[in-house]
Amino acid sequence: MRDRFGRWATTMAIIAVALMLSVTTATAQEMDYRAPRTAAGNPDLNGIWQSINTANWNIEPHAAAPGLIRELGASAAIPAGLGIVDGGEIPYLPQALAQRDENFANRLDLDPEIKCYLPGVPRATYMPFPFQIIQSTQHIMMVHEYAGAVRTIYMENHTLPPAPSWMGWSNGSWDGETLVIDTRGFNDQTWFDRAGNFHSDALHVTERFTARSADTLMYEVTIEDPNVFTRPWTMSMPLYRRVEANAEILEFRCVEFVEDLIYGHLRKQPDSQSQ
Repeated sequence: MRDRFGRWATTMAIIAVALMLSVTTATAQEMDYRAPRTAAGNPDLNGIWQSINTANWNIEPHAAAPGLIRELGASAAIPAGLGIVDGGEIPYLPQALAQRDENFANRLDLDPEIKCYLPGVPRATYMPFPFQIIQSTQHIMMVHEYAGAVRTIYMENHTLPPAPSWMGWSNGSWDGETLVIDTRGFNDQTWFDRAGNFHSDALHVTERFTARSADTLMYEVTIEDPNVFTRPWTMSMPLYRRVEANAEILEFRCVEFVEDLIYGHLRKQPDSQSQ
């Protein structure tokens, strides 16, 4: 009996060591990965990418929960998620945390996603829709399927934001293998997720896109907003290349889906006396 147990224990130990070595090797390969180059010699990040997580529901760790509309049952329920915020918790100022909770309680009326507003940054990156990176020397375009949102990242001739906007004003640069995007000039109308996590018009977002294999990017974001948070904070996640042979960005121009919701009260009602 002891001999069989000893052989079993030895086998398990060998398997554990092999798994540890394989994980270490894979991690080292990812750290050493060098993306193909564009004609200008920069990392080639061109492609269609998508996140695989539940951050659009809540960027903090959260349990599964029922949705607001009972008649939709499980189709509208909130899936559980490990969160993408480094450290797990967003460092809110006390009054801002109360505002976040109020946003969540009234999310059916307040969430800008429901009204098909442009999603803002970084939310556009981890919504459950793909986006495409298109590189040139002077500009990088990010074309999002949701609401047809488009970002222009200026790689040369950096300027300050001309006016507040939904997607902000983005200036980019290369830090070795990493695309760094500095975005300012936001309005205060977008949320980070459906849980009511929000920002003010003082938001400053720094994003880092780094290829870690042929089909994955590491996406890291630093959030700064002294009107809402006690300190800068970060979130991170992998992004995955859509590798289908026919992959493309399709249309999800959702304004027509919400016309009655937003503008229905402006419709001219028929005159009952004329009927």
